[in-house]
Amino acid sequence: MAQTKQNGVKDSRKRVLLVDDHAVVRFGIAQLINRQADLVVCGEEEDAAKALNAIETLKPDLVIADISLKDSSGLELMRNIKAQHPHLPVLVVSVHDESIYAEIAFRAGALGYLMKEAILEKIPTAIRRVLDGNIYVSDALGAKMLQQQVRGQTDIHESPVKGLSDRELEVFQLIGRWKKTREIAAELHLSVKTVEYYREQIKRKLNLKDAGELTQYATSWVERENPS
Repeated sequence: MAQTKQNGVKDSRKRVLLVDDHAVVRFGIAQLINRQADLVVCGEEEDAAKALNAIETLKPDLVIADISLKDSSGLELMRNIKAQHPHLPVLVVSVHDESIYAEIAFRAGALGYLMKEAILEKIPTAIRRVLDGNIYVSDALGAKMLQQQVRGQTDIHESPVKGLSDRELEVFQLIGRWKKTREIAAELHLSVKTVEYYREQIKRKLNLKDAGELTQYATSWVERENPS
């Protein structure tokens, strides 16, 4: 959506909404984007509800979102954007391992996935590719996905966590953050019974004996994925 600058000239820059629960990260990404002649950050939010409201008022051309947000799920945000604004592209920028989360993010509605460690070098390219309606992943992950598609193979060394469904992974991640069943239910807008069902499914898929093993496994995994 073109805006009008103070001198009356149409602003043709593509408008980007940043959604991340770390102000320092948003600041850094905004600095990189605003240096580009064809891009501008039109707003910043820290959680999913505020982001959806901002989309309605700011009319961005692209949303950049993290998987983990303040008191909310980035995956749920992507699903809502896909449902409410099907033509609005989303680029995920996250510390979470792309080999596990990229495919899940794409199923939720994202068009691109960029690891935060590659922001300085890759974010302008990633943004423009997604704005053009194309998929963006790292070269390494792109080659791996292509190889699996052509050969129909799965890497035997992949984490068993990758076998979890999108919702199971969200529950698993919250278990790893020491969230209780009722807290998980409230955060994901699910019933307690449904969360208990997901817990059982996760234990079965990961071959874990009891709740203690599940909590220990989930906690260790979360610490590896997000050391901060």
